[in-house]
Amino acid sequence: MDLVGTLQDLVGQVPELVQPLIVAVAGAIPFIEGEGGVAIGILGGINPVVAAIAAMVGNFVVVAALVLLGSGARNAVVTRHRAKAATRAGAASGGETVLMTAPGEGAEDSRSAARRAKFQRAYERYGVPGVSLLGPLLLPTHFTATMLAASGVGKARILIWQAVAIIGWTTVTAVIISGVLNAVA
Repeated sequence: MDLVGTLQDLVGQVPELVQPLIVAVAGAIPFIEGEGGVAIGILGGINPVVAAIAAMVGNFVVVAALVLLGSGARNAVVTRHRAKAATRAGAASGGETVLMTAPGEGAEDSRSAARRAKFQRAYERYGVPGVSLLGPLLLPTHFTATMLAASGVGKARILIWQAVAIIGWTTVTAVIISGVLNAVA
């Protein structure tokens, strides 16, 4: 059985009080996210509003953690790089700066490079709002938010636009699934 099916079965088997927690956990998983989490919850029998809120919270909590960690990591790397550059500049004679890279440094696999290139093209074309709102069509919000943080975009700006995207996409998905279920019933 697949992960989505397992989560959906689990929602039906646990007490009502625990069901939104399962949906929140589903919303926290990349590629399932808020949209998949709300679908799991609604199809599992949870009230659509409760399922949507739980899926949004689960998705946003993980995205926020990734943004904060990614931003902190970027700051640490930039600070370390600047300190090394200052040390090298001071040590070089005649004002020459010698930059050396370790073997394998900067190498990335082709899949990662393709993802980064796709993100970069979208970012240059649409900016933070566009990447956040259209991101779920290309990449999971987890990846989009992390790449925005690694690019140096402000944490608050990323989190606001990611929240708007998560709320929007999850709400649209909840409305569509609820509408289909009501039409079928």
